[in-house]
Amino acid sequence: MRNQFVILAAGKGTRMGEAPVPKVLTMLNNKPLILYILGELEKIGQLAKPVIVTGFMYKKVHDVLGDGYVYAYQDKQLGTAHALEAAKRKARAENIVVLYGDMPFIKAESLKELIRIHFRSGSKISMLTSQVESYKGMFKSLEHYGRIIREPISHNIVGIVEFKDASESQKKILEVNPGIYMFNAAWVWENLKRIKNDNVQKEYYLTDIAKVAIEQGEIIHSLMIDPKEVLGVNTVEDLAIAEKALKQ
Repeated sequence: MRNQFVILAAGKGTRMGEAPVPKVLTMLNNKPLILYILGELEKIGQLAKPVIVTGFMYKKVHDVLGDGYVYAYQDKQLGTAHALEAAKRKARAENIVVLYGDMPFIKAESLKELIRIHFRSGSKISMLTSQVESYKGMFKSLEHYGRIIREPISHNIVGIVEFKDASESQKKILEVNPGIYMFNAAWVWENLKRIKNDNVQKEYYLTDIAKVAIEQGEIIHSLMIDPKEVLGVNTVEDLAIAEKALKQ
């Protein structure tokens, strides 16, 4: 199998209030968040079943989604790299695309183009980015996304800095990392173990895989997409913004 999607869906959604469901089952216009993205994946027609990484109340996720997917279990919430590691034994494809189950607006066309870029370049790591005019209005929540650091002349990506670890000047950067990557599977499984948790949150960030790639001389190929596509739902306020975005 050439490609497989891995959807990170283990979060509790602690900022969504006291809702008794995993964050990806939060209802947006009477439909669970994760079903929006799964609907887009169906348009791509990949042969391998997507891997859903579950954690908090994992049985509810399975009950809602059914048996059409492969399930992996993240036993502790130790960060996005740890979540991907949980999928290692279940993913079977030569390349994997990592997505978040709480991003309801990502489009199949963008993912198809990411896959094309990845194969055309022969890349070990490719990713989506997005740029805003400002962190206001609909895109206020994107202010808390990681920042893309580029080399001034080549414009190659030379770093990704999480918001909580960013300097004041880095926080002013308007190109953000939504955390959607495509990896050569053998490469990422080998290099996940190089990620450390020496950051403010003491978590294993998948963003740090970019640093590993750069240190190895790999070029990170990227595709910039509409910021609306990368709106995530992490808070009650984000949910209200998403509801408005659906009507636009």
